[in-house]
Amino acid sequence: MAKFLITIVGPTAIGKTALSIALAKHFKCDILSCDSRQFFKEMTIGTAVPSIEELASAKHHFIQNKSIFDNYTVGDFEKEAIAKLDELFLTNDFVILVGGSGLYVDAILKGFDDFPEIDIKVRLAIQADYDRLGIDYLQNQLRNLDASYFEKLTVENPQTLQNPQRMMRFVEVCMGSGRPYSSFINQKKKERNFTPILIGLEAERSIIYSRINHRVDVMINDGLLAEAKDLFPNNELNALQTVGYRELFRFFDNEFTLEFAIEEIKKNTRRFSKRQLTWFKRNEQTKWFDCFTDKDEIIKHINTVIYNS
Repeated sequence: MAKFLITIVGPTAIGKTALSIALAKHFKCDILSCDSRQFFKEMTIGTAVPSIEELASAKHHFIQNKSIFDNYTVGDFEKEAIAKLDELFLTNDFVILVGGSGLYVDAILKGFDDFPEIDIKVRLAIQADYDRLGIDYLQNQLRNLDASYFEKLTVENPQTLQNPQRMMRFVEVCMGSGRPYSSFINQKKKERNFTPILIGLEAERSIIYSRINHRVDVMINDGLLAEAKDLFPNNELNALQTVGYRELFRFFDNEFTLEFAIEEIKKNTRRFSKRQLTWFKRNEQTKWFDCFTDKDEIIKHINTVIYNS
Protein backbone atom coordinates (compact mmCIF):
# COMPACT_ATOMS: atom_id res chain seq x y z
CA MET A 1 0.00 0.00 0.00
CA ALA A 2 1.09 3.57 -0.63
CA LYS A 3 2.43 5.64 2.26
CA PHE A 4 0.69 8.88 3.20
CA LEU A 5 2.09 11.90 5.05
CA ILE A 6 -0.93 13.76 6.42
CA THR A 7 0.39 17.31 6.73
CA ILE A 8 -1.34 19.94 8.89
CA VAL A 9 -0.39 23.58 8.32
CA GLY A 10 -1.71 26.99 9.26
CA PRO A 11 -0.98 30.04 11.39
CA THR A 12 0.04 29.91 15.02
CA ALA A 13 -2.65 29.25 17.66
CA ILE A 14 -5.11 27.93 15.03
CA GLY A 15 -5.48 24.44 16.55
CA LYS A 16 -2.95 22.35 14.63
CA THR A 17 -1.79 20.39 17.69
CA ALA A 18 -5.31 19.32 18.69
CA LEU A 19 -6.13 18.21 15.14
CA SER A 20 -2.84 16.34 14.76
CA ILE A 21 -3.55 14.32 17.90
CA ALA A 22 -7.11 13.57 16.79
CA LEU A 23 -5.86 12.34 13.41
CA ALA A 24 -3.01 10.35 14.97
CA LYS A 25 -5.52 8.53 17.16
CA HIS A 26 -7.84 7.86 14.22
CA PHE A 27 -5.12 6.59 11.87
CA LYS A 28 -3.18 4.95 14.74
CA CYS A 29 0.10 6.60 13.78
CA ASP A 30 2.89 8.86 15.03
CA ILE A 31 3.25 12.63 14.81
CA LEU A 32 6.35 14.33 13.39
CA SER A 33 6.69 17.99 14.39
CA CYS A 34 8.26 20.51 12.04
CA ASP A 35 7.90 23.53 14.30
CA SER A 36 11.42 24.94 14.20
CA ARG A 37 11.05 26.53 17.66
CA GLN A 38 9.80 23.41 19.43
CA PHE A 39 13.00 21.49 18.66
CA PHE A 40 14.79 23.13 21.59
CA LYS A 41 14.53 21.59 25.05
CA GLU A 42 15.27 24.86 26.85
CA MET A 43 12.25 26.59 25.25
CA THR A 44 8.91 25.23 26.45
CA ILE A 45 6.39 27.90 27.36
CA GLY A 46 7.27 30.46 24.69
CA THR A 47 7.11 27.88 21.89
CA ALA A 48 3.74 26.39 22.94
CA VAL A 49 5.15 22.88 23.19
CA PRO A 50 2.31 20.33 23.49
CA SER A 51 1.37 19.62 27.09
CA ILE A 52 2.44 16.47 28.92
CA GLU A 53 -1.06 15.09 28.41
CA GLU A 54 -0.96 15.88 24.68
CA LEU A 55 2.48 14.31 24.26
CA ALA A 56 1.27 11.20 26.08
CA SER A 57 -1.82 10.85 23.88
CA ALA A 58 0.20 10.21 20.69
CA LYS A 59 3.84 9.42 19.92
CA HIS A 60 5.66 12.63 18.94
CA HIS A 61 9.01 13.10 17.22
CA PHE A 62 11.23 16.21 16.98
CA ILE A 63 9.84 17.85 20.09
CA GLN A 64 12.54 19.31 22.38
CA ASN A 65 15.15 16.97 20.92
CA LYS A 66 17.86 19.61 20.46
CA SER A 67 19.62 22.24 22.55
CA ILE A 68 19.76 25.95 21.84
CA PHE A 69 23.54 25.48 21.81
CA ASP A 70 23.37 23.07 18.86
CA ASN A 71 24.03 24.37 15.37
CA TYR A 72 20.90 22.87 13.79
CA THR A 73 19.87 23.83 10.27
CA VAL A 74 16.87 23.10 8.08
CA GLY A 75 19.17 20.84 6.06
CA ASP A 76 19.99 18.85 9.19
CA PHE A 77 16.29 18.57 9.95
CA GLU A 78 15.49 17.33 6.46
CA LYS A 79 18.04 14.50 6.71
CA GLU A 80 16.93 13.43 10.20
CA ALA A 81 13.21 13.74 9.50
CA ILE A 82 13.33 11.78 6.23
CA ALA A 83 15.28 9.01 8.00
CA LYS A 84 12.64 8.94 10.74
CA LEU A 85 9.83 8.83 8.17
CA ASP A 86 11.51 5.93 6.38
CA GLU A 87 11.62 4.11 9.72
CA LEU A 88 7.99 4.86 10.62
CA PHE A 89 6.66 3.89 7.21
CA LEU A 90 8.15 0.41 7.63
CA THR A 91 5.38 -0.42 10.11
CA ASN A 92 2.64 2.08 9.29
CA ASP A 93 1.04 3.52 6.17
CA PHE A 94 0.40 6.89 7.80
CA VAL A 95 2.36 9.60 9.62
CA ILE A 96 1.11 13.00 10.70
CA LEU A 97 3.34 16.01 9.93
CA VAL A 98 2.39 19.18 11.80
CA GLY A 99 3.89 22.63 12.22
CA GLY A 100 3.85 26.26 11.27
CA SER A 101 7.41 26.56 9.93
CA GLY A 102 6.88 26.74 6.18
CA LEU A 103 10.50 26.27 5.18
CA TYR A 104 10.72 23.10 7.26
CA VAL A 105 7.47 21.72 5.83
CA ASP A 106 8.81 22.33 2.31
CA ALA A 107 12.08 20.61 3.22
CA ILE A 108 10.14 17.43 3.99
CA LEU A 109 7.66 17.58 1.13
CA LYS A 110 9.96 18.79 -1.64
CA GLY A 111 13.51 18.41 -0.44
CA PHE A 112 15.94 21.13 0.52
CA ASP A 113 18.42 22.59 -1.91
CA ASP A 114 21.96 21.23 -1.59
CA PHE A 115 24.60 23.77 -0.60
CA PRO A 116 28.37 23.33 -0.47
CA GLU A 117 30.27 23.04 2.79
CA ILE A 118 31.62 26.47 3.73
CA ASP A 119 34.94 26.92 5.51
CA ILE A 120 34.30 27.98 9.12
CA LYS A 121 36.86 30.77 8.67
CA VAL A 122 34.57 32.42 6.10
CA ARG A 123 31.64 32.23 8.49
CA LEU A 124 33.61 33.68 11.39
CA ALA A 125 34.97 36.53 9.25
CA ILE A 126 31.46 37.48 8.12
CA GLN A 127 30.21 37.32 11.71
CA ALA A 128 33.02 39.63 12.82
CA ASP A 129 32.28 42.12 10.04
CA TYR A 130 28.58 42.05 10.91
CA ASP A 131 29.34 42.65 14.60
CA ARG A 132 31.42 45.67 13.59
CA LEU A 133 29.35 47.12 10.72
CA GLY A 134 25.80 45.91 11.26
CA ILE A 135 23.05 44.69 8.94
CA ASP A 136 23.89 47.29 6.26
CA TYR A 137 27.17 45.45 5.64
CA LEU A 138 25.34 42.17 4.96
CA GLN A 139 22.80 43.84 2.70
CA ASN A 140 25.50 45.54 0.65
CA GLN A 141 27.47 42.30 0.33
CA LEU A 142 24.44 40.37 -0.92
CA ARG A 143 23.55 43.17 -3.33
CA ASN A 144 27.08 42.98 -4.78
CA LEU A 145 27.43 39.18 -4.79
CA ASP A 146 23.92 38.17 -5.88
CA ALA A 147 22.00 41.18 -7.17
CA SER A 148 19.08 39.15 -8.55
CA TYR A 149 18.45 37.38 -5.25
CA PHE A 150 18.74 40.66 -3.36
CA GLU A 151 16.08 42.18 -5.61
CA LYS A 152 13.85 39.13 -5.21
CA LEU A 153 13.99 39.47 -1.41
CA THR A 154 13.36 43.21 -1.64
CA VAL A 155 10.11 42.59 -3.52
CA GLU A 156 8.85 39.29 -2.07
CA ASN A 157 10.29 38.97 1.43
CA PRO A 158 11.78 42.27 2.66
CA GLN A 159 11.80 41.21 6.33
CA THR A 160 14.49 38.64 5.47
CA LEU A 161 16.85 41.51 4.63
CA GLN A 162 16.64 42.48 8.32
CA ASN A 163 17.39 38.95 9.57
CA PRO A 164 21.13 38.78 10.33
CA GLN A 165 21.27 34.98 10.58
CA ARG A 166 19.66 34.46 7.17
CA MET A 167 21.69 37.25 5.60
CA MET A 168 24.98 35.90 6.96
CA ARG A 169 24.09 32.51 5.47
CA PHE A 170 23.44 34.04 2.03
CA VAL A 171 26.70 35.96 2.10
CA GLU A 172 28.80 33.04 3.38
CA VAL A 173 27.53 30.79 0.57
CA CYS A 174 28.40 33.45 -2.01
CA MET A 175 31.86 34.09 -0.57
CA GLY A 176 32.69 30.50 0.28
CA SER A 177 31.61 28.99 -3.05
CA GLY A 178 32.42 31.83 -5.41
CA ARG A 179 28.90 31.50 -6.84
CA PRO A 180 25.65 33.42 -6.25
CA TYR A 181 23.42 32.00 -3.53
CA SER A 182 20.54 31.87 -6.01
CA SER A 183 22.45 29.40 -8.19
CA PHE A 184 21.96 26.72 -5.53
CA ILE A 185 18.20 27.12 -5.05
CA ASN A 186 15.25 25.78 -7.03
CA GLN A 187 17.22 22.76 -8.13
CA LYS A 188 15.47 19.53 -9.12
CA LYS A 189 13.35 18.45 -6.19
CA LYS A 190 14.00 15.12 -4.55
CA GLU A 191 11.81 12.07 -4.96
CA ARG A 192 9.81 11.09 -1.88
CA ASN A 193 8.43 7.63 -1.09
CA PHE A 194 5.17 8.98 0.32
CA THR A 195 2.11 10.85 -0.89
CA PRO A 196 1.45 14.10 0.97
CA ILE A 197 -2.10 15.01 1.96
CA LEU A 198 -2.12 18.69 2.89
CA ILE A 199 -4.67 20.04 5.36
CA GLY A 200 -4.75 23.78 6.13
CA LEU A 201 -6.53 25.35 9.08
CA GLU A 202 -7.72 28.94 8.80
CA ALA A 203 -10.18 31.40 10.34
CA GLU A 204 -11.25 34.99 10.05
CA ARG A 205 -8.42 37.34 10.95
CA SER A 206 -10.23 38.61 14.06
CA ILE A 207 -10.51 35.06 15.38
CA ILE A 208 -6.85 34.29 14.72
CA TYR A 209 -5.79 37.49 16.44
CA SER A 210 -8.02 36.81 19.43
CA ARG A 211 -6.57 33.33 19.80
CA ILE A 212 -3.04 34.69 19.57
CA ASN A 213 -3.69 37.35 22.21
CA HIS A 214 -5.20 34.76 24.52
CA ARG A 215 -2.29 32.36 24.00
CA VAL A 216 0.25 35.06 24.92
CA ASP A 217 -1.69 35.88 28.10
CA VAL A 218 -1.69 32.18 29.03
CA MET A 219 2.06 31.96 28.37
CA ILE A 220 2.71 34.89 30.68
CA ASN A 221 0.55 33.34 33.38
CA ASP A 222 2.33 30.00 32.92
CA GLY A 223 5.75 31.51 33.58
CA LEU A 224 7.16 32.78 30.28
CA LEU A 225 8.88 35.67 32.06
CA ALA A 226 10.90 33.30 34.26
CA GLU A 227 11.73 31.06 31.31
CA ALA A 228 13.00 34.02 29.27
CA LYS A 229 14.97 35.28 32.28
CA ASP A 230 16.83 31.96 32.49
CA LEU A 231 17.64 32.17 28.76
CA PHE A 232 18.63 35.85 28.80
CA PRO A 233 22.39 35.24 29.41
CA ASN A 234 22.46 33.42 26.04
CA ASN A 235 20.21 35.87 24.20
CA GLU A 236 22.58 36.17 21.23
CA LEU A 237 22.07 32.52 20.21
CA ASN A 238 20.30 32.00 16.90
CA ALA A 239 17.61 29.76 18.43
CA LEU A 240 16.51 32.60 20.72
CA GLN A 241 16.02 35.16 17.95
CA THR A 242 12.30 34.52 17.97
CA VAL A 243 9.03 36.18 18.93
CA GLY A 244 8.18 35.84 22.60
CA TYR A 245 11.78 35.93 23.76
CA ARG A 246 13.27 38.88 21.87
CA GLU A 247 10.70 41.26 23.32
CA LEU A 248 11.28 40.10 26.90
CA PHE A 249 15.04 40.33 26.43
CA ARG A 250 14.52 44.02 25.62
CA PHE A 251 12.51 44.33 28.82
CA PHE A 252 15.44 42.84 30.74
CA ASP A 253 17.71 45.36 28.98
CA ASN A 254 15.40 48.14 30.24
CA GLU A 255 14.41 49.11 26.70
CA PHE A 256 10.76 48.11 27.18
CA THR A 257 8.34 48.10 30.07
CA LEU A 258 6.88 44.67 30.77
CA GLU A 259 3.44 45.79 29.60
CA PHE A 260 4.86 47.11 26.33
CA ALA A 261 6.95 43.93 25.81
CA ILE A 262 3.84 41.77 26.15
CA GLU A 263 1.95 43.92 23.66
CA GLU A 264 4.92 43.65 21.28
CA ILE A 265 4.82 39.85 21.59
CA LYS A 266 1.16 39.89 20.61
CA LYS A 267 1.71 42.30 17.73
CA ASN A 268 4.73 40.45 16.34
CA THR A 269 2.99 37.09 16.66
CA ARG A 270 0.04 38.47 14.70
CA ARG A 271 2.42 39.65 12.00
CA PHE A 272 4.07 36.24 11.99
CA SER A 273 0.70 34.54 11.52
CA LYS A 274 0.07 36.65 8.40
CA ARG A 275 3.41 35.55 6.94
CA GLN A 276 2.61 31.93 7.73
CA LEU A 277 -0.69 32.12 5.86
CA THR A 278 0.96 33.82 2.89
CA TRP A 279 3.56 31.05 2.71
CA PHE A 280 1.14 28.14 3.03
CA LYS A 281 -1.45 29.61 0.66
CA ARG A 282 1.10 29.32 -2.15
CA ASN A 283 0.62 25.55 -2.25
CA GLU A 284 -2.49 24.88 -4.32
CA GLN A 285 -2.57 21.24 -3.19
CA THR A 286 -3.62 22.27 0.31
CA LYS A 287 -7.25 21.71 1.26
CA TRP A 288 -8.31 24.47 3.63
CA PHE A 289 -10.79 24.04 6.48
CA ASP A 290 -12.19 26.47 9.00
CA CYS A 291 -10.50 25.82 12.34
CA PHE A 292 -13.86 24.92 13.90
CA THR A 293 -14.59 22.19 11.33
CA ASP A 294 -15.49 18.86 12.92
CA LYS A 295 -12.58 16.43 12.66
CA ASP A 296 -14.83 13.80 11.06
CA GLU A 297 -15.28 16.03 8.01
CA ILE A 298 -11.52 16.38 7.68
CA ILE A 299 -11.06 12.62 8.08
CA LYS A 300 -13.66 12.07 5.37
CA HIS A 301 -11.66 14.29 3.00
CA ILE A 302 -8.43 12.44 3.83
CA ASN A 303 -10.06 9.07 3.20
CA THR A 304 -11.35 10.30 -0.15
CA VAL A 305 -7.82 11.32 -1.18
CA ILE A 306 -6.46 7.95 -0.05
CA TYR A 307 -9.16 6.06 -1.94
CA ASN A 308 -8.48 8.01 -5.16
CA SER A 309 -4.69 7.67 -4.95
